[in-house]
Amino acid sequence: MRVAIVHYWLVSMRGGEKVVEALCDLYPEADIFTLVCDHEKISDKIRQHRITSSFLQKIPGARRHYQSLLPLMPFALESLDLSQYDLVLSSESGPAKGITPSPQATHICYCHSPMRYLWDHYHFYRAGSGVLTRLLLPWIAPALRVWDVTTSARVDAFVANSRHVADRIEKYYRRTATVLNPPVSVDDFAPVAATEDFYLTAGQLVGYKRVDLAVRAFTRMGRNLVVIGEGQEMAALKRMAGPTVTFLGRAPFPVLKEKLARCRALVFPGTEDFGIVPVEAMASGRPVIAHASGGIMDSVVADHTGILFDDQSEDGLIAAVERFERMETTFRPDLIRAHAQEFSEANFKRRMQAIIDHELDRRRQQHVLRPAPQPAHAGRARGGRAPAAAARQLRNDP
Repeated sequence: MRVAIVHYWLVSMRGGEKVVEALCDLYPEADIFTLVCDHEKISDKIRQHRITSSFLQKIPGARRHYQSLLPLMPFALESLDLSQYDLVLSSESGPAKGITPSPQATHICYCHSPMRYLWDHYHFYRAGSGVLTRLLLPWIAPALRVWDVTTSARVDAFVANSRHVADRIEKYYRRTATVLNPPVSVDDFAPVAATEDFYLTAGQLVGYKRVDLAVRAFTRMGRNLVVIGEGQEMAALKRMAGPTVTFLGRAPFPVLKEKLARCRALVFPGTEDFGIVPVEAMASGRPVIAHASGGIMDSVVADHTGILFDDQSEDGLIAAVERFERMETTFRPDLIRAHAQEFSEANFKRRMQAIIDHELDRRRQQHVLRPAPQPAHAGRARGGRAPAAAARQLRNDP
């Protein structure tokens, strides 16, 4: 069985690329297809596979400014030749499922998210774009949405990384998805004996993550907050921050690991498709204070591994922190870490393989049970023999 793994772009190592690594473990001989690839920024595990990039790779600056090439992505994906593959595993967040597989191939799409900038985050992305993008997006987005919905029919089975994403797949594509949370390297994290007097928020500093709520709330409360990450919101966040808020920028992994283990709690005020960092915090034995929305509802157990709050506002977050501090001693690091083990890489690979095997079996059964086509003059000849054409058909039908 020839296997192809399709990923939207390979220019960093984040949650989506961790899924690709897990698929590489399941299928070590698989070939990888992508829109653009920066070989220096991907892992050795991925680099060991044969990687085919689209024609976008040849455009100067594509590896850095690939998102600006959105109008060309459908053409680039459909130019990739996957006609010789029996199993296609697409990893979708930007466009990836839009490849054209063989009719006999089984295409399973692991969906991190339908393209946010075309659907539920469209107005947010447009508002934060440059002048040219803001002018062009209303003209090109409708056609891209049509293409996105149409290509969902090329997928035999969808797998969503959270119930939140499964709901969006149902809404936009009218397809049902199996929920399988993404793999997290939980064994890379561990609790420590003593914590310190600070809260932590970590991730890209972009508007929809609502780090501004955390900065304003902790400035107002006078509590210590450490912010790890970088992004377009950095300057604005620093302007609104008081003396109790510390920015570490893009911290190396040992620093992130240490801060996750020693913080009083991780603060997660935005809405994410899933959210890897909260699971990493729980693997470190630390509780999570999070807005009750998105993928966090799959990972945090209210009042056992963290605090969930409904009011996504400064006051709502302050009330959640105060509630956490009243019950802080009830959170047990060993139980929190045990819960995080459910999201291990081993569990992901075991369940993903079961999903793939089930879909392959379903497709085989569908093929075997389909009635064999009959010639126009089908019937029995004298002596009870089938006509020669029908006999050949029966011999050749698998």
